Amino acid sequence: MGDFFQNGVITTLHRLGPGRPEQLESELLRYGRVNPISLIIPCLITELERPAIGRIVNELAHVAYLEEIVIPIGRADRHQFEHARRFFAPLGKRCRLIWIEGEGVQRLIRLLLENRLDIGPPGKGRATWLSIGYVLAGDRSKTLVLHDADIISYERGMLARICYPLMNPNLGYEYAKGYYARVTDRLHGRVTRLFLTPLVRALMQLVGSVPYLRYLDSFRYALSGEFAMQTDLARSVRIPGDWGLEIGMLAEVYRNASLRRICQVDVAETYEHKHQSLSQDDPAAGLNRMAGDICKSVLRTLAMEGVAFVHGFYTTLKVTYLRQAQDAIRSYHDDAVTNSLQFDRHAETVAIEVFLHAIERSCEEFERDPLAQTGLPNWNRVTSAIPDFLARYREAIDHDNA
Repeated sequence: MGDFFQNGVITTLHRLGPGRPEQLESELLRYGRVNPISLIIPCLITELERPAIGRIVNELAHVAYLEEIVIPIGRADRHQFEHARRFFAPLGKRCRLIWIEGEGVQRLIRLLLENRLDIGPPGKGRATWLSIGYVLAGDRSKTLVLHDADIISYERGMLARICYPLMNPNLGYEYAKGYYARVTDRLHGRVTRLFLTPLVRALMQLVGSVPYLRYLDSFRYALSGEFAMQTDLARSVRIPGDWGLEIGMLAEVYRNASLRRICQVDVAETYEHKHQSLSQDDPAAGLNRMAGDICKSVLRTLAMEGVAFVHGFYTTLKVTYLRQAQDAIRSYHDDAVTNSLQFDRHAETVAIEVFLHAIERSCEEFERDPLAQTGLPNWNRVTSAIPDFLARYREAIDHDNA
């Protein structure tokens, strides 16, 4: 039976049947005439060697309602960029590649630094920021959508479902977050299951039902890489530049949009992409680093909401998190067994131990420098500092694509 239960403080749009992607696409084609859509797909050049991006291109070639497709290409030299242009050629003239390492983009990044506008190190955060800037520079789209380049199970119905809440004028959403079940022959999504949810609920035990925590706890998959937002909202948010991109983006949306205009959408019956390593011996890599950046983002947002962390708070947080996470292991074990899935209790326990150390490390770093910011400047600030920047930026990218 379809799950229609509404939980938390944001609206959940479920999959209550097999879906009707053709009908949604027909409606989106009509709505797109007055509310054009831009799709962003951050992509490392190495993704072109994997099968997922080829499937995505094949699916998108049949999507007629998109105004433009923007693909930032990271870690590519001139030869590799030309290869990428040929690879994405089936998407037609509406596709624009951003050659991040190209001289045109790098020259403008230096201009930003000269004006004390730091857009952070190379990575998904910077690529997303640059792509949003290109969409805003064209001033052609009112809605932008982002999804990852490594979705092995990609179907174009996923895109239609996440676009629809913003495109249908009778719904009126500003931001839609995708969610899905991370299940194959076992449960995936360790950072969500064993870190973020137990952390948020531990914090709720310690500081009470803070609105921001209730908001985070409402998302079924807060770390998904798929979202849609109105371009007016995109001008105001500060894109996080670290590995806490998804959780930091939710914090920015929380600050800049009404909860009534935020929703989450069940976008796929199955979802599979590449899996990050736990990196238990390396706090600067993999899920270990991701957990640390997420924890600092949540603590920083709570501090901005006026929550004071008194003496002994961090110690109590670690103990409370550990209990919440251990209880979660039992729940997920029972769920897996009931559904005849594999479940490695030892591996789950090891993950919790790594995440516990990540909490300890991030609490120390936050205490040393609570004002450390990873958010990149929003585009309103950029155009205030350099009024003609967007025009020069779009010209440089169009030149690379010529």
